[in-house]
Amino acid sequence: MKKIFILMAFAALFTSCKGSAQEAKKETFEVTKTDAEWKAQLTQEQYYVLRQAGTERPGSSPLNYIKEAGTFHCAACDTPLFKTAHKFDSGTGWPSFDRGIEGNIAYSTDRNLGYTRTEEHCATCGGHLGHVFNDGPKATTGKRHCINGDALVFVPSSK
Repeated sequence: MKKIFILMAFAALFTSCKGSAQEAKKETFEVTKTDAEWKAQLTQEQYYVLRQAGTERPGSSPLNYIKEAGTFHCAACDTPLFKTAHKFDSGTGWPSFDRGIEGNIAYSTDRNLGYTRTEEHCATCGGHLGHVFNDGPKATTGKRHCINGDALVFVPSSK
């Protein structure tokens, strides 16, 4: 009888968290397109990062070297996301910023690597940008927004 009780307890434990209240809610965004529309609009690399939550190779983005005044926009929907004034060299190989443009970035929890990270998305189209960590410059925000260059397009202030 004790074994039956233990088996029932385990069964209840594993099935009790499958109710509709536990299902992930699908976020909706102002800009939405079909998968085919995103594929037609974006380069293969941009699609991989923005729509499949991929990661580009470290050191591969020419945006790492941009220092001129301007704004980094979402490559999918042109939403302004980061300013050069908040960019810094983190030594990681990805464009890094100590803050984003408030209201234009959405956050979610990412556990894909077996530990919890804060994932960043464009708040307008939901495109994956990268992750934010708490090891940024202590003199400013203490945050490091580690962003895939393929998710961004640079717009110089002079334009």
